[in-house]
Amino acid sequence: MQSFLIGLQFLTRIHIVQQTVWTEEDFGRSVKFFPLVGAVLGAIYGGTAWILCCLAPSYGLDMPEHLVNAILVTLPVLCTGALHCDGLMDTVDGVFSGRSRERMLEIMKDSCSGAFGVISFVLFILLQYAAISDLPAEQLPVALFVMPIISRMMMVMAITLFPYARKEGMGKSFTNSSKGNTLLVAFVSGLLFVLPWGWSAALAVLYAMVFTALFGCYVSRILGGLTGDVYGAVTTLCELVVIIAFIFGTYLFERGII
Repeated sequence: MQSFLIGLQFLTRIHIVQQTVWTEEDFGRSVKFFPLVGAVLGAIYGGTAWILCCLAPSYGLDMPEHLVNAILVTLPVLCTGALHCDGLMDTVDGVFSGRSRERMLEIMKDSCSGAFGVISFVLFILLQYAAISDLPAEQLPVALFVMPIISRMMMVMAITLFPYARKEGMGKSFTNSSKGNTLLVAFVSGLLFVLPWGWSAALAVLYAMVFTALFGCYVSRILGGLTGDVYGAVTTLCELVVIIAFIFGTYLFERGII
């Protein structure tokens, strides 16, 4: 329970108990619970989508579609404190700077966001909004429930399967202290929440795994490994991948392919 609460407090703005002293081992043990943290977030996202898109209209309380979509896009940013979005911006700033490996890592560590990072975040929000808008309303609660679970599964995949690029750093605590069964436990627990929701959810897992493998290899080739910022980038981008996978799954289902 303590390891789960550490992961919950680190990855979200949800603080059930006050914890201020964390060891490297505490961080390592919390990694396998990241998909369960995603399930907590998914309950918030999916529950909000169900209330706004399904429950309220059934009582004649139709909200403006664009406002609902804007709320659903904003909710993950608020619940996580924009932690993973910051990782996306830092990663883009560094990787696409065209500098040496050492300079890239320095840029990523800088607390100030550059033009590349800001542009990447704007484009991400635009694509996320468009994807949510294109997904049928009845699919939104399920998609938004599994979205944070799958993305945290992919974070564990990135932590356990790729080397760490820096000699030290908070992300290195995850890598060094994760046990050999961390990935297995994370995937089994995550799939227990995801697979009951059907083919679209299973397809989303597959898409996210392929994306994480390709993105992790690409960044590792440039930086010599991944960093905590890259873990955040993987999480953020996989959330978009999940929504797109649901759109594609709906397309296949309507044509009787699955």
